[in-house]
This record gives sequence, C-alpha cells and structure tokens, in this order.
Amino acid sequence: MNAEAPVHDGAADAPVRFDTKIAVLLREDLETWQRLNVTAFLVSGLGSQLPEVIGEPYKDADGVPYLPMFRQPVLVFEGTKETLTAAHSRALSRALPRALFTSDLFATGHDGANRAAVRAVGTDALDLVGLAVYGPRNAVDKVLKGARMHP
Repeated sequence: MNAEAPVHDGAADAPVRFDTKIAVLLREDLETWQRLNVTAFLVSGLGSQLPEVIGEPYKDADGVPYLPMFRQPVLVFEGTKETLTAAHSRALSRALPRALFTSDLFATGHDGANRAAVRAVGTDALDLVGLAVYGPRNAVDKVLKGARMHP
C-alpha cells in the first residue's frame, strides 16, 4: 500500500491532513497498564511491516541522533468486545494491514509463545483486546464504526 503525500494548507506550522490513518482500537475494560502495553505492541507491528508510515530519523541541536517515529498521528479508540470483533471482521474484509492483541497474550512470556497463543485459536474465536489498522482514511473509519475516541 503506497501512502499518498500529506496535504499542507500553506503555513509551516499548519496541521497536515493525511490521506491515510493509523488507528488503535482497545477493549474498554482493560486496565490502564494493559491499554498502554497493548498499544505499544500493536503499533510496533505496523511500523515493522509498513515502511511508508515511518518518518525520518531525528537529531537534536547537538547532533545527537534518535530513532525515526511514525510520520503521522496514531489515533486511539475504545469499544466493547463486540465492537472489536466487528472491527476485526471489517479490517479482514477490506484486507487492511492490521495487528492484533488477544487476552491470551497477557499470560505469555515471550514472542514465540505469543505467536503460538494466537495460532492456537480460530479467527472467529479470538478474544481480542486490541487491534491496530492502517489504510486510507475512509476505509479505517469504516472499520472503526461504533468505536469512540479514547478519553
């Protein structure tokens, strides 16, 4: 998927409107530490597989380098278990790039165990607690139908 160039509206500090959207949907019943942990894991999946979402590296005024980050905002939403299930189904039907986090992953201790836990459950039976999607704004908005912005 090729990301289109952001649209600038003139001024150097003016907000940029992107044609694409990065969104994370979290189940509303997660504890705060779980929300933060799930969000971090989910966006790492998008950044590792979609180079177009990553900007240039940073440098401070002293020339110290820092890693690049996403080139656009990540919007975080929340919803019920049913909202997550419906969003997952819509993301699959639209073939959008996605990352998932299931409740089983809270009990695993390493990457291999995480993959095994997901692989052990059929698509329709996944106990989703988080989903990240990337794609055209309109398509991502449709996937997130019924979700609300995270407070």
